[in-house]
Amino acid sequence: MYVADSRASTPASADGAVRPVAGRRRAAIAPTVLALGTVSLVTDVSSEMVTAVLPLYLVSGLGLSPLGFGLLDGVYNGFSAVVRLVGGHLADRGGGRHKWVAGFGYAVSAVCKPLLLVAHSLTPIGLVLAADRTGKGLRTAPRDALISLSSTARSRGRAFGVHRAMDTAGALLGPLVAFLILRATVDGYDAVFTVSFCVAVLGVLILLLFVPGGRGGVVADERPTLRGAVGLLRRRGLRRIAVCALLLGLATVSDSFVYLLLQRRLGVPDRWFALLPLGTAASFLLLAVPLGRLADRVGRWAVFVGGHGALLVAYALLLTAWHGSALPYVVLALHGAFYAATDGVLMAAASDGVPEALRSSGLALVQTGQAAARFACSLLFGAAWTVWGDRAALAGAAVALAACAAFSLALRPKGTVPA
Repeated sequence: MYVADSRASTPASADGAVRPVAGRRRAAIAPTVLALGTVSLVTDVSSEMVTAVLPLYLVSGLGLSPLGFGLLDGVYNGFSAVVRLVGGHLADRGGGRHKWVAGFGYAVSAVCKPLLLVAHSLTPIGLVLAADRTGKGLRTAPRDALISLSSTARSRGRAFGVHRAMDTAGALLGPLVAFLILRATVDGYDAVFTVSFCVAVLGVLILLLFVPGGRGGVVADERPTLRGAVGLLRRRGLRRIAVCALLLGLATVSDSFVYLLLQRRLGVPDRWFALLPLGTAASFLLLAVPLGRLADRVGRWAVFVGGHGALLVAYALLLTAWHGSALPYVVLALHGAFYAATDGVLMAAASDGVPEALRSSGLALVQTGQAAARFACSLLFGAAWTVWGDRAALAGAAVALAACAAFSLALRPKGTVPA
């Protein structure tokens, strides 16, 4: 079986830090985590190829306003909130369908890539992006549940860190592939979308062939229900985590806007725009595992809130008058550190307070709130940019992020790691 026995985990403190037991070897990363990491690596090469060129394609190529782009970006990043609970519930209720629900989500996203070739206006592009995010919403909670169920409580942060590092390796390669395709072809955008589809299909095949099915013997006393899944919010620790993730999501400016702000500040030529996500991905890749291990040792919530502090510093640098050559490197490094300290760490923290039979549903609850909040943030930020300009919009986001981070630090969830 590939699911580790979480009942044999090391006792944890109330702040989310897991204390090692003397003489016990460091837990190895489960094969399931490595297989899912490979799937995510390949899939992220595909998705980040599109993400890297999409802002420029929509704003410069199709002439969308910042408000129109904010709407589409919100759809791209937030529409999955509608179906994350569905994906999580189907995986739990199926008694072992985590792999198959995730696989269906990956397949839906793959099919959407070539549809961008025939979508050239706001409505069809919005529909394609909505379908793509539907696939992402279906697969995310079951995938993270498999990672959580394959790890012990004392190594869960490290396991998520390894997965996110492999995922981010794909995010690092995707923009580079897109950049090379744009330079080598005449119809660059069409070529990017076509190659992206082929790579996405490869990711689905790897999932089907190498990721074990089922939940490794985790058997529920009774069939999970939607009411039981929503009832998880009665757990104080999980409820606090969900509320903080939602509030912080409301002040998290999307990646695409960060890259557009950097381009405008520094006058980056269009042909180099697709390389900006490489800085974020490189920082994320280098820091995901160390920060995951740090979260296991010192407490997951401290690392999670600290990651938002790094993002706040990045906002502040974009608002200053500094135009030095190091600015993009520092901002992108902080941007990647934010993801390394929050993405997998949040799922590890939420996993600690959710029973195994409802693990996928519980993670989906937290992800849904965060995704919905980021959808709202994209709409609000795009509108604020259109009405007041980019600097005023970013200043408002920075103030909101500082307030939400302070509140989250004060609310600090306790007792979320099972003893």
